[in-house]
Amino acid sequence: MRRGPSPINALFALDKPTGMTSHNVVSRVRRVLGTSRVGHAGTLDPAASGVLVIGVGQATKLLGLLTLDRKQYRATFSLGVQTTTDDAEGDSIQTAPVSPELLSYPKASEEVKGLIGEQDQVPPAYSAVSVGGKRAYAVARAGQQIELPSRHIQIFDAKLVDIDPEQATWTLDLDVSKGTYIRSIARDLGQKLGCFAHVTNLRRLTSGSISLKDCLTLAELEADGLAAIRAHLLDPVKALELFSYELADNECKPVMHGRPFVPQFKQGYSNNTKIALTYKGGLAGIWRYDGTYVRCDVNFPQAIEGVCV
Repeated sequence: MRRGPSPINALFALDKPTGMTSHNVVSRVRRVLGTSRVGHAGTLDPAASGVLVIGVGQATKLLGLLTLDRKQYRATFSLGVQTTTDDAEGDSIQTAPVSPELLSYPKASEEVKGLIGEQDQVPPAYSAVSVGGKRAYAVARAGQQIELPSRHIQIFDAKLVDIDPEQATWTLDLDVSKGTYIRSIARDLGQKLGCFAHVTNLRRLTSGSISLKDCLTLAELEADGLAAIRAHLLDPVKALELFSYELADNECKPVMHGRPFVPQFKQGYSNNTKIALTYKGGLAGIWRYDGTYVRCDVNFPQAIEGVCV
């Protein structure tokens, strides 16, 4: 595995297939590109598919800066069965009959709309939440009981897409805040309905401003390598939701050495504003304006590709 400079410094999005962990996807990208400097933002469960943001080279430094505050999913909930993992990967532990009324559109739509709002949510027992230095899923697999603390989440929108009366399933679109577990929504909804529920299919449609239309597939990446990535580059400035400032030629040298400089802004910025410094289609650094000078937060000596000019 290459330890020197990465063949590319960029953000892109993959349409993660089902059956793979997010870490498995990163490992495949590393093999294709021959570099270990690959990471991801926003973990997806193995059984889920959809938008997974990948950073390569210096762009790995951006992954922790991405807000990705809202995510949209299409999910299928199976009514009448509770599983150990709150999805189809787990073992069935309880069943209950499903009222015919719940398989009618008026009642189902009403219940789905009732999901909207702010609430406290307890993550699934089988999750990557860390408690006492251990992952919750590791504790659960060991057969131990654990009480996970709730977290404040928001469901911005919820829409019923389809009902399958024969399979007793609902398909719905969900627009949720970062950190929301769709499996927990299914679990809690099933308990409210008195019939249990679990997730049988989950697809992430968007992560922040990044959607499926921005994604390439793993097959495309493995077939075309760097060419596939360059055809699907994410604009790092847009992904970070920052103001941008295009450097003049004479400003590049102080930036390269991390020296504060007085910018020639065409618009006013408030103090302490983070600004993406760009140069000829690359992200050169993320700096901060103090009212007079722009000062360095982080520099990217090998500019991150993909800035729209």
